[in-house]
Amino acid sequence: MVLALLAAGLVAAVLLAVGVGAVRVPPSALPRLAAWHLGFHGVSLPSQQETTILLLIRLPRVLAGLLVGAGLAAGGVVMQGLFRNPMASPDILGVSTGGSLGAVVAIATGLAGASPLFLPALAVAGALAAAFLIYAISSYRGKTSLLFVVLAGLAISSFFNGLVSAILLFARQYEVSQFIFWTMGGLDGRTWRQVLMAVPVLLPGLAVMAFYARELNLLALGEEGAQSLGLGVEAAKRVLLAATAVVAGVAISVSGPVGFVGLLIPHLFRLLLGPDHRVLLPASILGGALFLILSDLAGRVLAPPFEIRVGIITAVLGSPYFLFLILRAQRRRLRLG
Repeated sequence: MVLALLAAGLVAAVLLAVGVGAVRVPPSALPRLAAWHLGFHGVSLPSQQETTILLLIRLPRVLAGLLVGAGLAAGGVVMQGLFRNPMASPDILGVSTGGSLGAVVAIATGLAGASPLFLPALAVAGALAAAFLIYAISSYRGKTSLLFVVLAGLAISSFFNGLVSAILLFARQYEVSQFIFWTMGGLDGRTWRQVLMAVPVLLPGLAVMAFYARELNLLALGEEGAQSLGLGVEAAKRVLLAATAVVAGVAISVSGPVGFVGLLIPHLFRLLLGPDHRVLLPASILGGALFLILSDLAGRVLAPPFEIRVGIITAVLGSPYFLFLILRAQRRRLRLG
């Protein structure tokens, strides 16, 4: 029932988001256009202007938001399940800083201008490099301590941030401006090329996460409990960490770093639906997509004719919630201690 409501809400949000902007497009325009392309030629087509706006500007932007929100939320579910911590998110893996390092290399070397595929490709490569480097550092005798993953993540993130700063020091002014703009996180200017690049990587990553939902449920019992029930704990952790790095890395490559989606959405749905990842994961995927589409829509309508980038909107919404989680954890610790 919850999944059906979320799916219906997501469809409604897509129809709303493609219609709102400097030029209003009726909500019926997208269904009519889709019906016509499916062979129902008795349906009246939208005007040429509406069709151009829908196909070249609005729809790629909204679908990019859907993919990014789904990927970041799914990564948050997996990280919170692995760490058994409601404040975990893909940022722990250093995915954001790894992606940022890849992006600044693409921009500073001119590769980003040579082909639009270089920036996302290097951002994904940076995210994967960060994740596997952290995993290698935190592994000892074939076992991985999640505490050491966190500590290694902090160290690698600091190191990568230092490399980013060093590269920017020698970059030209417009390259620095381009990188700073990218780090704000946004969906404006997204094209079909970026959407079609993300889909064949992101969807298999989400499928792997869904396939491992049972393993995430077992890991919630603790590593020893999961192992006693026959789970190959280390193998499951490696697969899930890799899937999270790929999915979150692709998402970041499309939009730039967008904070708090991987924290806020999974935690809310865990409170509402419980810890069963077979339900929690698809609900968070739908909820993350819905949240990011609506956040981007809010950024477009709050201060016309200017746009507030979606990364700013999610930071404003997510920061108070993160502080709330910290304060609640402190109060709980005081009561127990």
